[in-house]
Amino acid sequence: MRRRVWIAVLLLLLCGSVQAQDSRFEAAVECIKRYEGMHDRRHHPYVGYGHKLLDGESFPVMTETLADSLLRSDLKRKCAAFRRFGADSLLLGVLAYNVGEFALLGHGTRPKSRLIRKLEDGDRDIHAEYVAYCHYKGKAVASIRQRREEEFELLYIK
Repeated sequence: MRRRVWIAVLLLLLCGSVQAQDSRFEAAVECIKRYEGMHDRRHHPYVGYGHKLLDGESFPVMTETLADSLLRSDLKRKCAAFRRFGADSLLLGVLAYNVGEFALLGHGTRPKSRLIRKLEDGDRDIHAEYVAYCHYKGKAVASIRQRREEEFELLYIK
């Protein structure tokens, strides 16, 4: 009898955890949609909510449903690249959706970002490093910084 109660409690806790993760993912999707907006032909090679067209991809008609689907699959792929960071994988995935994984993880001669190095060292005090990704063409942009602040507030787990 006790065993059944413990199993039921564990299942409830697990379901609550999954629902919390789902709600954070949904919040991330809504945040990206709000800041990216719907891209059209003027934004080529970006379509939908910031999906970059890959070689051989084309979407003659971009619907809201298709754009949402592309956003969700891209964000899941970005989060998977940061799975080893556990609770921070969604936050890093959202940032990578905008700046790219290689800007964070490094590649070839490009070194890892300070943000990633801090997380690898076990230091989760990353607010300053996260919001530092607010530059465009070398200059800080207030609207991008506001986006980073909102993403951090929404998705960072203390």
